[in-house]
Amino acid sequence: MRSFKIMLSGLTALAFAAPALADYPDRPVSFVVPFPPGDLEDILTRMIAEDFEAMYGVSTAIVNRPSEGGPFPGAATVAAAPADGYTIGSFVVDVPVVGPEVGVPGLNPDPFDPIGIFLTYPFVIATSADAPFQTMEELADHSQENPQILGHFGSFLLPTQATFAAATTLGFEWGGEASSGALDCNSLASGDFDVINTTIQLLLPCLDQVTILAAITESPISVVPDAPTLASITPDLNISLWNGLFVHKDTPQDVRDRIAESARATMETDRVRELSEQTGAITYWMGAEEASARIASDIEVSGRINAMIEE
Repeated sequence: MRSFKIMLSGLTALAFAAPALADYPDRPVSFVVPFPPGDLEDILTRMIAEDFEAMYGVSTAIVNRPSEGGPFPGAATVAAAPADGYTIGSFVVDVPVVGPEVGVPGLNPDPFDPIGIFLTYPFVIATSADAPFQTMEELADHSQENPQILGHFGSFLLPTQATFAAATTLGFEWGGEASSGALDCNSLASGDFDVINTTIQLLLPCLDQVTILAAITESPISVVPDAPTLASITPDLNISLWNGLFVHKDTPQDVRDRIAESARATMETDRVRELSEQTGAITYWMGAEEASARIASDIEVSGRINAMIEE
């Protein structure tokens, strides 16, 4: 009995000498957004961070890391952080689909797993309401003799790539294309561009003055429900610009589950629904398994798009 008491005493001492691992989270958590503040991904990530803070009682921070290199340098900082769930990436589709393909340092091979996808940007192809074409098919016909100028946010973005590929599929060529930091009602009214690839919220003030030729989304946009999706016109181009939460592949499953639990709850709140109604953003929660399948599909579609553009 005495030896048992000595052994028990020793085990008790060891328990105090080696503190148990703390439950996640027990310190501040950072959400990295590789774009400037103010756009949809930033607003929704801030909502997710606020609810995470309320649910788990730890402080959170939004770290905006915009760059001339697009979202890739910001994503690389998340890849370099410890795989413990205290640095979470809020990334567009380009990070897992394009980053590894083009060999971005730190992103090849892909170091991330998705926690879930929560937003599809309401990207559209738009023209003036008084343009001599009002559908993508009519644009293709008109462009045979009158090549049109396209404005976009950057050739690396998948909606831009899909717009280039759509021209190939429909049998026409753009007369020219250029990126611009602001693609709104004035971009068409001023004549700077004949067609623009932009987000619907930038066109809300002048919806009666534009025609939405196609929505580059997997489903119709609430504020322009009659606009066809690009995939309904060119089925091989079923791709969209979405945003999701990502962590390093070595992050423990219980940590992933806690992040997902909080984010899923945020996406079911009234303030998210109100944002969707006001901006046309497509908001939802797609879990890790379905998100991984979506990424695999987007990689396949992206490969087809690249092949079309290079022909």
